[in-house]
Amino acid sequence: MTTPRLAAIVFIFVCSTVAWLVLAGSVVERTGERDGRLAQEVEQLWGGRHTQVAPDVWVERDRQVVEDVTEKDAAGRAAVRQVTKKVTDRVPVPLASSRIDVDLELDQRRKGLLWYSTHAVSFHAVYVVRNPGKDDRLYLHFSFPSAQAIYDAFVLRVNGQEAPPAQDLSAGIVVPIGLPSRGEAVVEISYHSRGLGAWTYAFSASGVAQVRDFTLAMKTNFRSIDFPAGTLSPTSKSVEGAGWRLAWRFESLVTGQRIGMDPPRRLNPGPLAARITFFAPVSLLFFLTVMVILGAVHGQSLHPMNYFFLAAAFFAFHLLLAYLADHINIHVAFGVSSAVSVLLSVTYLRLVAGMRFALVRAGLAQMVFLVLFGYAFFFEGYTGLTVSVGAVLTLFVLMQITGRVDWGAVFARKTPVANAAEGPGSAVRSGS
Repeated sequence: MTTPRLAAIVFIFVCSTVAWLVLAGSVVERTGERDGRLAQEVEQLWGGRHTQVAPDVWVERDRQVVEDVTEKDAAGRAAVRQVTKKVTDRVPVPLASSRIDVDLELDQRRKGLLWYSTHAVSFHAVYVVRNPGKDDRLYLHFSFPSAQAIYDAFVLRVNGQEAPPAQDLSAGIVVPIGLPSRGEAVVEISYHSRGLGAWTYAFSASGVAQVRDFTLAMKTNFRSIDFPAGTLSPTSKSVEGAGWRLAWRFESLVTGQRIGMDPPRRLNPGPLAARITFFAPVSLLFFLTVMVILGAVHGQSLHPMNYFFLAAAFFAFHLLLAYLADHINIHVAFGVSSAVSVLLSVTYLRLVAGMRFALVRAGLAQMVFLVLFGYAFFFEGYTGLTVSVGAVLTLFVLMQITGRVDWGAVFARKTPVANAAEGPGSAVRSGS
């Protein structure tokens, strides 16, 4: 291996890195450009993000206030007189009890390079409202969790009486409740809807809320559950069917947190293809290092032009993956891209150095550093560990192989001009 040849290989690696960065950037741009538009389309077709807020209950109390009003008489002199006005105060009333049942059924949808966690939700709640005084006028306000959703079989009953239909979902429904002093009313609310992303239940629209005699039972049809940041963990959970039955029970609670469920997310082809492509130079660096060192040790080094075509075969893998992921399953796209890339390398090196060299040395190295390293990205959270272990094992093997090599003698070798008539494999049989 001569210094000019080594410099040529480094140049090929740098150019390949630039090409990969351009390809990865295009995948990121395509994914980012479509994400906002596709997310809007999914919300319009399926439903928006749901944050169900507990009903607001308040009483209205009238009181008389005296205000000083400054007026001018006919002569233009200022005169102050007192005016009595009626003012209505709105005093919040906490719910006496809450019994809520939520059923979440995951039904993920794909648009372009992205999967979206869409779900169907069935909501049923029974609230008890208590009138704190005899002269109070009691009101209840229910707000819908999302204006971009449909609500089938919607029911809002107060003591068995249907509330008037809602005309504007964004404003919700305000229902007057006629109760005697210390009287109680049972409010029943239920609906079937569809949403996107995490489902949350808020005890109040903002700030800290007081919760009494509260129970929320949630059933899911998926096992991989997660709770969004700022939400309360369930007080009990048990496996039921294909999912979980979760429960939140509180006797008396003061909190500013919420209850929530974040459905599992499927592997998104766009971001995954971008991450694999950004990592491609590392894979090629490992591959070139192994090939150059093994070639120097065994006296069978490839010409820089051979490395150029091998780098192109590596690039073909990521090029195919980036655009196949648009149309077929990401695992199938990965398998097809891997097979094409390895086939390109093996069939090419068969002509250059023979089948044994192509399969045993180059083919095996490409399977490890391109295919296996790339597939590590499918296991979120373990990618870095997998690559690190592979790098350490590669270092160990190379150190054992080259421990007795005289590198001064290796780099002092000169590559004689091969006779074209020698046939396949002549380019790698001489020292370089």
